[in-house]
Amino acid sequence: MKATSASLAVMTALVTSQLHAASSGNSTVSLGEVYVTPEASSTLRTDSILTSVDIMGSDMIEDKNVMNSWQLLGQMPGIQLTETGMGAESGKATFRAFNGEGYINGIKVLIDGIPSNVNSGNQRFVDMIFPLDIDYIEVVRGTNDPRYGLHNIGGNINYATRQGGNYADSRLTYGSFNTREMQLAIGHEEGNFAQNYLLAKQDSDGFRDHSNSNKYSLGGKWFLSNDEQTLRVGAIARLYHHQADEGGFLTREELRASRTDSPAKNGNDRSDRDMKHLSLHMDWQLNDDLNLSNKLYYNSYNDDRSITFTSYEPGNGPRQRRFWDEQQRGMLSNLTWRANDLLTLDGGINYEEQHNAYERRRFTFNVPTDFDVAPARIQNNDHYTLRNLGGYVQAVIQPTESLKVIPAIRVDKFTGNTNISSTNNGVTTTGKGPLQDYGWIEQPKLSVVYSVNDDIDVYANWGRTFQILTGNANPGYLVNGAGSYDPSINTGKEVGMKFRPFAGTETRIAVWQQDATDEVANMPAIDATVGLGETRRRGIDMQFTSQLNQQWTVWGSHAIQEAKVVKGLDGDNNSLKGKEVFSTPRYISNLGLDYRYNDDWRFGLQARAQGDYYIEEKNEAGKYGGFAVLDASVSYQLSASTSVDLQVKNLTDREYEYVWYDNVWWGPGQEQPMYSPAPGRSAYLSMNIKL
Repeated sequence: MKATSASLAVMTALVTSQLHAASSGNSTVSLGEVYVTPEASSTLRTDSILTSVDIMGSDMIEDKNVMNSWQLLGQMPGIQLTETGMGAESGKATFRAFNGEGYINGIKVLIDGIPSNVNSGNQRFVDMIFPLDIDYIEVVRGTNDPRYGLHNIGGNINYATRQGGNYADSRLTYGSFNTREMQLAIGHEEGNFAQNYLLAKQDSDGFRDHSNSNKYSLGGKWFLSNDEQTLRVGAIARLYHHQADEGGFLTREELRASRTDSPAKNGNDRSDRDMKHLSLHMDWQLNDDLNLSNKLYYNSYNDDRSITFTSYEPGNGPRQRRFWDEQQRGMLSNLTWRANDLLTLDGGINYEEQHNAYERRRFTFNVPTDFDVAPARIQNNDHYTLRNLGGYVQAVIQPTESLKVIPAIRVDKFTGNTNISSTNNGVTTTGKGPLQDYGWIEQPKLSVVYSVNDDIDVYANWGRTFQILTGNANPGYLVNGAGSYDPSINTGKEVGMKFRPFAGTETRIAVWQQDATDEVANMPAIDATVGLGETRRRGIDMQFTSQLNQQWTVWGSHAIQEAKVVKGLDGDNNSLKGKEVFSTPRYISNLGLDYRYNDDWRFGLQARAQGDYYIEEKNEAGKYGGFAVLDASVSYQLSASTSVDLQVKNLTDREYEYVWYDNVWWGPGQEQPMYSPAPGRSAYLSMNIKL
């Protein structure tokens, strides 16, 4: 189907209620211009069937200077950005009190509806896309979305890229730390054939010493429709390469001495990453009421990462070179039947098969370590598979124009095998085993939306999601007599209200809670699994967006959240009971202001803040990581096709950092916080040409 431009906002205002006129009872809040596909001739739109959905349009995306596209979500409500800043391992976006340092990966990520998490749940495939190629970003919070299973614990994020249209857009940027970026996006649509291309290149010396980054991305999309626009088939392909130095984490003393220094031991630390994507798409409107959608996909992730941890002492423990080789193949099929005005049925199946390999080499003490020499030992040489078969069905029942009820059920099953080899102290241990037999994991769900009047929608939802162990060894796989392990079941509930207090303004408030059984904090890269036990996450999300007049637009949000262990794995007396889940701030806030002086000049401000968080599971090492930063921008339209903009990040030059707890490499009694400082004030000048 041809996408229809629904320009439902002026400047950076939210999409007004007209976007959802076809589906009464709606709780979605949006920023910017959003392009939608007519609901009458496609599969169900996310915003028409789910609650607590946020959409950010391309005009809030295409002119933003970010090192990685996941950072764009910092503009959206309640999003925690974890900026690790270690070369290609840059960080990720999370929400609903799921942290982002790598241990608990609770957010499903999709690109054009294609699953795009690596095996651990991390979001590395997002780096393949650049802002100029993104049409909109869609965030679904909570446990009531039945479409996805694996990694869809606290919700999901879908990055929808541009498809169709006629344009030739380019953006050239130069800025702080010798940052150079070029983006070129081309779309050409003639008759029934549409093609889109992206070429992007980004180079930077980095904020810190030894933090150079060089990457490029190539993408192409080709879609063909029939004359009646009832059948659309196409393909999407992407290539991505990234080489980046890693400045390494700093101790407290090193941070106080210099925020930009890189210790000598990290002189050889770097990442060399390649990713590929290929997908085939078919959307077929069989008749006015029946729609079929199919996707086949292949994702490839290869990473060569050299890293020195914290110790200067002789030995080969902290000096590592790691290799990841992950191959994903899968399919998704969806069928939607609009039986009548009262009932719509929607269902789907998915299958994914992963073939993964992980190798970890250890190197002898040296400053800096030479990772090109023969390793002292190969600690890990592992190969493992993961297969997921899942399906769902949901009904959209609308007995009255004001009421919508959506019951759903999803089931997932997992199989796989592992073959691991580990060498320690000259002794090599091997093992083989199947994946834990989780059985069919059932996930019932229910959502209700009621329109009190044209200005007020109230909603509630309840649902279950799950967490399984990822990685390649115990206890996820039954190796060397490992015991059985049940999946962690998350049960979430939420009530909320979206209302329009006056013209041009929309607000939403939601109260939510999510309880998990047997939650696990999992870090496959260091073979560490921390059992947390039963956890409870809860919070309040508050947000608004308002177009005050033709010149002023303002938006903001404040998320209050808490994640605690309510019962440890070994009973009520477990030492973790009552402790906060680590790396989870208690609040996340943002505030944005946009002012159009006239048709040529535009000014913007955005403030972001988050609270401190505990950095380890026992909450004994203190709280760190809070910040409050202010970004500013100004743009000028030189002509109908050309504009320039200046963006200043961290305008007040605040000092803040990402902090994690090193309790592995220093030894008992020597554990300590480790810091990755964020950039200070930085500026970027860009030229935009749209033809």
